Amino acid sequence: MNCIASTVETAAAHAAGNWMSFKCFVWDRADEIPDSHQWAIYYTHHRDSGLQDCSNARVIERALEPFTKGDDPDVVFEFHAHWTVGQLNGFSIRVLRNGRITEAFRIYHGLMERLAEHPILDEEHYSSRVIDATLDNILDHRSRLRARWLLPELWECDVYRWLGQHLPDSLANNDDQGGMPTHDQVVAAVTALKYPPVSNE
Repeated sequence: MNCIASTVETAAAHAAGNWMSFKCFVWDRADEIPDSHQWAIYYTHHRDSGLQDCSNARVIERALEPFTKGDDPDVVFEFHAHWTVGQLNGFSIRVLRNGRITEAFRIYHGLMERLAEHPILDEEHYSSRVIDATLDNILDHRSRLRARWLLPELWECDVYRWLGQHLPDSLANNDDQGGMPTHDQVVAAVTALKYPPVSNE
């Protein structure tokens, strides 16, 4: 997703029309835009992207969303198919309008400068995604647990808190996919939480 160069002017010069150098690529919108050579296409994430890329993509989307309005917007969110990774998510952005760098591109370039200094654009948003992914990973154990215990609503949150207090390493972000506690660790938490057992009667 990078467009970093020494200055925004240099970046704009390299970015405008970048899609024309993509191999085996057809941009359907190119015929609809008179100044398509002044546009660039950037991809932010795909089907197999980790939490960090997805978080950064959401921050970028929020920053560029105001420029998607109107009959002649400077940003259009794009979704393209790719045979190896499925859908590619990103956007097309007008780099130059009437020979001047658009505000949308200036903002995007600023975000890329921030990413060059630090890999996460919004630490709070990323941390929230890691927690949500960890809770989903805990929920993956639900079917096996239900054979032994009556699980209350939001039991995964109770397990998350117990693991955080007693087995904190189990919640460590694993390969940018959130914490992945083992089944034995989740069972230890459920056992300690004393949920009622399933009756065999």
